[in-house]
Amino acid sequence: MQEVLQAFPSAQRALFARYHIGGCNSCGYQPSDILEDVVRRHDITDVDEVLTFLHSANETDRRLQISPAEVAAAMRGNKAPRLLDVRTPEEWAIAKLPGATLVDEALAQQVMTWPKETPIVMYCHTGVRSLDAASYLAGHGFANVRSMTGGIERWSREIDAKVPRYEIARDPASGRPTLRPLRAAMG
Repeated sequence: MQEVLQAFPSAQRALFARYHIGGCNSCGYQPSDILEDVVRRHDITDVDEVLTFLHSANETDRRLQISPAEVAAAMRGNKAPRLLDVRTPEEWAIAKLPGATLVDEALAQQVMTWPKETPIVMYCHTGVRSLDAASYLAGHGFANVRSMTGGIERWSREIDAKVPRYEIARDPASGRPTLRPLRAAMG
């Protein structure tokens, strides 16, 4: 499975969405498992169909992505997209993009009522959570939703170095995630 996940970055989300593979302990898999064995445990007989689906899902993810440079250009244009930040409030407090809105429960519900052609760009720290969110909206009929590849981290490195950079680390005492500014962002 490790090779499958490397070849198809969208595989984890795609396998769960279509086949309910990998969402919990009872339907999960280990990195050392072989795809054929995993699908057989889920009573799926056509491994080639699964591979075709994973390739298609990977292409869909690519179409949903937009580079920070393209986002910057779109934000300067006449029809700037809605810029939605799907990070935590703690991350938002460290760094944010001009014109962005932090998504909370109320906004998430409101977005579902927006016209399906609304231009939306979602971002997070590195582009993983925002791709999940963009995929969700695309699956609900939003035709013009994108995820910023590399997230705010890539934006800071490529577009605006004044946007603080940070990392998410584990607190050694509690084991909980903690945010830590990177030296490059402090100077």
